[in-house]
Amino acid sequence: MYKPFDLTGKVALVTGGNSGIGLGMARALAQAGADVAIWGTNAKKNAAAKSELAAGARKVVALECDVSDEKAVDAAFAETLSKLGRIDGCFANAGVSGRGTASFLEMSSEEWRRVLKVNLDGAFFTFRAAARHMVARGGGGVLVGTASLAAIEGAPRSEHYAATKGGMISMIRALAVEFARHGVRANAILPGWIETDMTANAIGNEKFANNVLPRIPTRRWGTGDDFGGIAVYLMSSASAYHTGDTFLIDGGYALF
Repeated sequence: MYKPFDLTGKVALVTGGNSGIGLGMARALAQAGADVAIWGTNAKKNAAAKSELAAGARKVVALECDVSDEKAVDAAFAETLSKLGRIDGCFANAGVSGRGTASFLEMSSEEWRRVLKVNLDGAFFTFRAAARHMVARGGGGVLVGTASLAAIEGAPRSEHYAATKGGMISMIRALAVEFARHGVRANAILPGWIETDMTANAIGNEKFANNVLPRIPTRRWGTGDDFGGIAVYLMSSASAYHTGDTFLIDGGYALF
């Protein structure tokens, strides 16, 4: 029997893991046997996600953490280690979208920094904590960043969001090279149009939906659960020789 996808004995950390793509990944990782830590800023969502994941008899930790806060990340990481003992896979998934600036010409510096602070600084703080742990412990590990289709296609009025996701891909590639000698692999996931809390306003807009949905060859919006398989693959020994890559999961949108 082929067993590389069995994650029993492994521990995964998923930031932004209490809903959407993050919860979809955490759900699959737990079902594959991993113990899971999820970080989120919404205590109610954290509790609901923890209750669901723990029902599978896995150890689950749910912590409130704003990844844009360097000290909060370091504290949450230390608490995660104290409760679960180790972290084998770190999924930097937490992020925010732009607030619909009418034009790049009117984008404020405050709005620019708000998005970069969470999406890029937050990923840096998270990956740094995880890489330090993995290198010190030995035995390798997995770093996975949630980027976006916006990193490779034009995203008008979302230049700040696109910049963070393009930066995520570049950071992942650098991490893959620097830490390969330590047995640490790094890969990026690029979601297309996924039905989550973050995209609810856009997808709920009839004009937007009528323009975008017909361009998705699979003719549906993605869901958080569509990211469970790639999370398990990247966390598992099945991807032991796979690093520095970008996985576009968009229902074929970029092709059409």
